[in-house]
Amino acid sequence: MGAIVRTAAGHAPGGSGWNAVPVPGVAARMTTFGIIGAGNIGSQVARVAIAQGNEVVIANSRGPETLADLVAELGPKARAATAEEAAAAADVAVVSVPLKAYRDLPVEPLAGKIVLDTNNYYWERDGHIESLDRGEATTAGLLQEHLPTSKVVKAFNQITAPTITTDGTPAGTPNRRALATASDFPEAVELVTAFYDAAGFDTVSAGPLSESWRFERDRPAYVSRQNAEELRENMTKAQRVL
Repeated sequence: MGAIVRTAAGHAPGGSGWNAVPVPGVAARMTTFGIIGAGNIGSQVARVAIAQGNEVVIANSRGPETLADLVAELGPKARAATAEEAAAAADVAVVSVPLKAYRDLPVEPLAGKIVLDTNNYYWERDGHIESLDRGEATTAGLLQEHLPTSKVVKAFNQITAPTITTDGTPAGTPNRRALATASDFPEAVELVTAFYDAAGFDTVSAGPLSESWRFERDRPAYVSRQNAEELRENMTKAQRVL
């Protein structure tokens, strides 16, 4: 599998932020997160981004006016928008919509941008997708096909929403929780590694998107709390077809 463990040393939760970490091929400061999908995961990633000093433009499928309470809670660094507007404003985008809706995402405004994909496949909600059922595709790979000019990276899909803001600990903490990622673009993995670290998590990369199935739903790496060694082992144990 070639999984690797990474941490951006010197950054603790609530510190100066992931965007102070040099990331090859990425601007030194990317301060706007465009979050498409304001559900449990999307709103939690918004909280993490703002805690690190970033701005957030957040969208859902029901319209900006329905996000007034969330934006009021997030504070002055957040504003609601349409999906197109959030994508256009983004330095870094986060996609947190039901998988069945991924084809509705705007393509052109996300061109050239790193896109964090938090999606999971729930056939009970999304309907059966044969290429996933047969183990021939990955959820992030489908998104990358839809966004061919973007740099898709898997993130925050194998952690429950509440623990995104409660389980983080400073770098070097014994048994620190680790989260998984995967991308075809090294700069996207580096960005997620730094963002995870600033949020209080180590990173284990599975490699390219074709390997991201190793921490999708119902695999050993999914949801349960793991340190980096345990996460790497669980990804190795994963079965492609369930």
